[in-house]
Amino acid sequence: MSIPAHASTNFQTLLRAAADGNLALMECLDALTGATRYVICAVGRDNGDYVFTPFGHLADGNPYDAYLPPDPDNADSFMHPDR
Repeated sequence: MSIPAHASTNFQTLLRAAADGNLALMECLDALTGATRYVICAVGRDNGDYVFTPFGHLADGNPYDAYLPPDPDNADSFMHPDR
C-alpha cells in the first residue's frame, strides 16, 4: 500500500509547522458525535488574524489499541490483533 500524495503533502506541511513552532493543540468538539477531541493544528496568519488548520486529533486512550499497523509480511494487508 502506498500513502496518497495528499496525505504526504499534509504531513510535510505539518513537519514545517512543527519546525517553525507553528503548531497548536486545540480542544474541539467532533462535528458528528459531539465528543471532545484534542486537535493538532498548524497556525498561520491572515491579515493579522490567526488561522488554525486542523490536521487530526490525538487518539483517545491507548493509541496502540486504536490502530492496526501495516503487516511487514504482506504489503497489501494490516496486522490483526490476534497476531
